[in-house]
Amino acid sequence: MTRPHACNALGNVLVGELLEALAWLREDQKVRVLLIRSGVKGVFCAGADLKERAQMSEVEVRVFVQRLRGLMNEIASSAVLGLIETSRGLLPGAGGTQRLPRCLGVALAKELIFTGRRLSGAQAHALGLVNHAVAQNEEGDAAYHRARALAQEILPQAPIAVRLGKVAIDRGMEVDIASGMAIEGMCYAQNIPTRDRLEGMAAFREKRPPKFVGE
Repeated sequence: MTRPHACNALGNVLVGELLEALAWLREDQKVRVLLIRSGVKGVFCAGADLKERAQMSEVEVRVFVQRLRGLMNEIASSAVLGLIETSRGLLPGAGGTQRLPRCLGVALAKELIFTGRRLSGAQAHALGLVNHAVAQNEEGDAAYHRARALAQEILPQAPIAVRLGKVAIDRGMEVDIASGMAIEGMCYAQNIPTRDRLEGMAAFREKRPPKFVGE
């Protein structure tokens, strides 16, 4: 994301470009891991573009928020360092009121949303909002290098199993435990006939690294 004059704030154009890129990437079977990176030093994303939104009609705001929510669903991002919407007379509209309680519990989620409190990376890590917090380097891209290292850990794994695991977690979190178990069962069933599952078991028996092909 490279929109330096607006600190990568999510306006109509940037949201549209991200949705288009995600749609294109979804069709590329060679993609195993997706990293979303800021091209602006010192900032990742300032959130929704409130200056642009101030010029929208009520109907345009509803449409934009729906598109923004769709983008958040596409990337399934739960990295939130501050839900400051209430300090601007707004309500978190990109899934924040639904995702944050699932991460932190209802009481703490309400406190963060009601106060509009901003969190440091260390605070977000301590609360479990982010998986990792790293010290910044001189180039300002320490988080990117940590993300690449994590991607390198994911790459050797069976791509279909990883994808179905993501589906089972994401969809399962939206429903009750019984329905979540049913979703997990359906995902598991889809993985059974794959070549990768057979390769994984054969590699285990033969005590060698598996060679997954995504089939």
